[in-house]
Amino acid sequence: MRRIWFILFFGGLILNCSTSNDNGEVTKIDPEPKEEEVVGVIRDISPSALVADMGPGWNFGNSFDVRDNDKTAWGNPLPTTTVVDAVFNRGFRTIRVPVTWGYNMADAPTYEIEENYFSRVTTIVDYALNKGMYVIINVHHDDKWIIPTFDNASATNTQLDRVWTQIANSFKNYSDYLIFELLNEPRHKDTPEQWTGGTEEGREVLNDFYKTIVDAIRRTGGNNAKRKLMIAPYAASVVQKTWDDLVIPNNDPDVIISIHAYVPFRFALDASDPDWGSDTDKADIDALMNRIDNNFMSKGFPVVMGEWGSIGLLAEASERLKHAEYFVNACIEKGIVPVVWDDGGDFGLLDRRNFVWDFPTLADAAANKN
Repeated sequence: MRRIWFILFFGGLILNCSTSNDNGEVTKIDPEPKEEEVVGVIRDISPSALVADMGPGWNFGNSFDVRDNDKTAWGNPLPTTTVVDAVFNRGFRTIRVPVTWGYNMADAPTYEIEENYFSRVTTIVDYALNKGMYVIINVHHDDKWIIPTFDNASATNTQLDRVWTQIANSFKNYSDYLIFELLNEPRHKDTPEQWTGGTEEGREVLNDFYKTIVDAIRRTGGNNAKRKLMIAPYAASVVQKTWDDLVIPNNDPDVIISIHAYVPFRFALDASDPDWGSDTDKADIDALMNRIDNNFMSKGFPVVMGEWGSIGLLAEASERLKHAEYFVNACIEKGIVPVVWDDGGDFGLLDRRNFVWDFPTLADAAANKN
């Protein structure tokens, strides 16, 4: 079900491969073993059934997704399989591996991704899959070249096609425990509308980007013909117009919706209110879950909460724990998979150098163990 390498020894070839010594004695020569790849299983299940099987997840944030060739530039050590062990042992069964590719690829026209970088990403993916985890990989902080405007659409589509064709070909034989998330929080970065739903132009061009990516992935064939794909509205936003304007390319039946929600904003992201638990706080989360249900799940589109969490600047751990328990329970009740954001910094849960959980009870809540 996962990528596993094995050796096939061909007895017939061994018997027929021989040489003679000076005395005329026949000596058998063992041929070089042939290495083949096991093709993973793509189950005949719906996106909703797959999401129901996933379980809560953890984000390997601010590592491969760093906007720099140096993936330690944001303060985290290089990704290791020991981190995956810690996450698995904590009870998480889904791991999201955000990846920024643009700083490790050639220029036009090939946009070829560096082999060494691909290998490092693949090592983490393979290790998690072999532990029985669901793995989500994506195109993350590549907003430097993913610009949703009419003027940039052609160039961006060309590069997206090249990049996703490489990714898809590399993983085409992997099982359906590997999920492709097409874009992280696609938006026109550093514009006034980036977090308020974008512009009509931006949302239209984003739909065009998604068609390019889906076509590129499906074109590679193999298991990618039916692989589950996660698609986010503009900026992975909860703003209603981003949901209304999202178009599923080709009415593809194997799509999962990806949404990010740091709710309530004043507590979870803005840190202007260090306390959580009021009726208003709970109502904010309940209202969001009901909107997600009404807009997507009731229409047959399962949802993964690709990022959620609370910033650890002012709030006490006890307040963050109450928030986490309520948020995760609200997701679980609706059948939404919550994948907590861990950036190793203000949202950090796991110390990736010492492999110790800084907030173990909070991590347990995120994994739905409480």
